[in-house]
Amino acid sequence: MEARALQICGTGSGVGKSVIVSALCRVFLQDGYKVCPFKAQNMALNSFVTKEGGEIGRAQAVQAQACRIEPTTDMNPVLIKPSSDIKAQIIVQGKPVGNMNAQNYVRYKSKLSATVKESFKRLSCEYEVAVIEGAGSPAEINLKSHDIVNMKMAKFAKAPVILVGDIDKGGVFASFVGTLELLDKEERKMIKGFIINKFRGDIALLKGGIDFLEKRTGVKVLGVIPYYKDIFIPEEDSVPLDYPLRNKPHLPKRLNINVIYLPHISNFTDFDPLEREPDVNLRYINKPAELANPDVIIIPGTKNTFADLTYLRKSGLSDKIIAVIRGTPKITVIGICGGFQILGRKIRDAAGIESRQKEIDGLGVLEIATDFKKEKILSQVKAEEIKSGLRVYGYEIRHGRTKSLKEYGPVFRIIERQGKKTESFDGAAVRKGNIWGTYIHGVFDSDIFRRYFLNKIRRDKRLPPLTKTTAFNVDEEIDKLAKLVRENTNMKLLRKILKGG
Repeated sequence: MEARALQICGTGSGVGKSVIVSALCRVFLQDGYKVCPFKAQNMALNSFVTKEGGEIGRAQAVQAQACRIEPTTDMNPVLIKPSSDIKAQIIVQGKPVGNMNAQNYVRYKSKLSATVKESFKRLSCEYEVAVIEGAGSPAEINLKSHDIVNMKMAKFAKAPVILVGDIDKGGVFASFVGTLELLDKEERKMIKGFIINKFRGDIALLKGGIDFLEKRTGVKVLGVIPYYKDIFIPEEDSVPLDYPLRNKPHLPKRLNINVIYLPHISNFTDFDPLEREPDVNLRYINKPAELANPDVIIIPGTKNTFADLTYLRKSGLSDKIIAVIRGTPKITVIGICGGFQILGRKIRDAAGIESRQKEIDGLGVLEIATDFKKEKILSQVKAEEIKSGLRVYGYEIRHGRTKSLKEYGPVFRIIERQGKKTESFDGAAVRKGNIWGTYIHGVFDSDIFRRYFLNKIRRDKRLPPLTKTTAFNVDEEIDKLAKLVRENTNMKLLRKILKGG
């Protein structure tokens, strides 16, 4: 039996499609269905490694968690990872197939339609309900001829479409009407409902707009989802544009952690658990002047290490980082994946994986050198921190192979990779242990290790350690999100739509 399918499209990017899909996946699971997520094509620098060693969008991994199932590459068969304004690495069924510009990808995309359909068919045979996510807007008329993710996907899956709009951005009613106007007659018939997302205020004030919208389009508003600040779901596919705006002033008796906001920042969800800690003031920094009195500097992952190193130098951030390190002997500096490479002495890319430039100097904070190799390492890992023996769980996504030019100790001992026992070492740390790098994404997801790490910083500041561990439980957050969406959506009508009524 083929799964019933429901597709969530948006009036644009960033309106909340991924979050609504996560919520509906959990709602249908709670209602007794065997549910899976699906997104044919995702453009994201936040990615995740599946158990079989495939790379997919982080959003689809979260959606799979909402379904309480293991994520697979079939849930996101095509992933686009931008490495510049005009080029991206293309991932198909979890593996990189090459770097392409837009024109080359459009030509290549014709081959991917069959891949996308095969992935969906496999899921459809295994699950009762598939919640499909579109990309951007289905009314991108310049992309419709080679669409594999929006209305053509909905037609193939025989999926009714719910259109989501973000009222917080303004112009939501015009966005709904305009989207329908740009769809053809057959596509308009597939739109079975609207969801207004991120609403603040008195819902009674929306009545006139909702009445007009329903009369003008003949499509019902299924729900109005309130704007929330107390539910923590890993961010959607792209870097939130408001991250620098979320910066808070330095607060006394808090640990000031500064994450360098790189132009090609990737897997920034690594820092979500830190941001939720009560004694942490986490800020994203993109100007040298903002880097003032930090206790911790973190250089995050990046999809283009060469370009982001050049950015650090041109912006003056590299000089500022080095000056802060020299002037603050006890400061903690961490590099994760690309950030680890940036802290080093040299990065070489003879194969042109990321750049036409063959070699670039790093910041020289760590005496290490990195070579990019064509084969991409994609693996889930279990590891132990060398000093404490505490366990961490994470994943590696990298072309880089890094060697120490000095006798540095490793940071982590990897004890399991892709479900198989192993013993290897990861990272490098200076003797004092306050400057280190790792290739493991997700090291701060471990509640006990995270508190151990923060308490070390607290001791350096002569603050007492905190004994209470803050649990970072995404599953509980998804339950809260599902409750919010369920209570503010006409579920009776949504179920009718799902069943083809």
